[in-house]
Amino acid sequence: MNYHFSAYLYRLQYIQRWSLMRSTAPENVAQHSFQVALLAHMLCTIGNVHFGRSLNADRASTMALFHDATEVFTGDIATPVKHNNPLLLSSFREMERVAAERLAAMIPPELSAVYAPLLQPQDSPLGSEDAGLLRYVKAADVLDAYLKCVWETAAGNREFAAAREQTAAKLHGLALPEMEYFLTHMAPGFELSLDELSSSMSPEKPAD
Repeated sequence: MNYHFSAYLYRLQYIQRWSLMRSTAPENVAQHSFQVALLAHMLCTIGNVHFGRSLNADRASTMALFHDATEVFTGDIATPVKHNNPLLLSSFREMERVAAERLAAMIPPELSAVYAPLLQPQDSPLGSEDAGLLRYVKAADVLDAYLKCVWETAAGNREFAAAREQTAAKLHGLALPEMEYFLTHMAPGFELSLDELSSSMSPEKPAD
């Protein structure tokens, strides 16, 4: 018997994000999932190193990789559309559940115990460790959206100016010291050009 789970996940690269906004660079769900996985791992590691946490960064990264997997069937619905109407949001959550069940049915049975839980909508009951890590996955999801806005505005695209302010306020509202660390020490690099990034890493010339 053939199982098409992985083949469908590869098609996340064809699901475009930010569909209602004019972008200088397109972004798809596969890219976004990879970036959220990087950020979730980083936030957890910052928490462990700087704030005395005991977070499983590898598990958080894995959860992030699959956090939008159901969009291969539902597509990416713009935030202003799904969050500004409770009825639409409720309907979308039901679509997510149906999509998760459909994807889960494509997993080889002997692998299902590992992958099926990763497909569950974010409002589903979770084990205690995953529930704690989900906070960091959600934070990384918002952070990736913010960094997209930073890149776009740095390129002169005012289409993302208001979204940048709104998303920044949401990040600060999370009250995560790991997030404040990232925004202070790591996010500024996203506003730099490649030449600026390169020159900032070059050793300073000695004064005459």
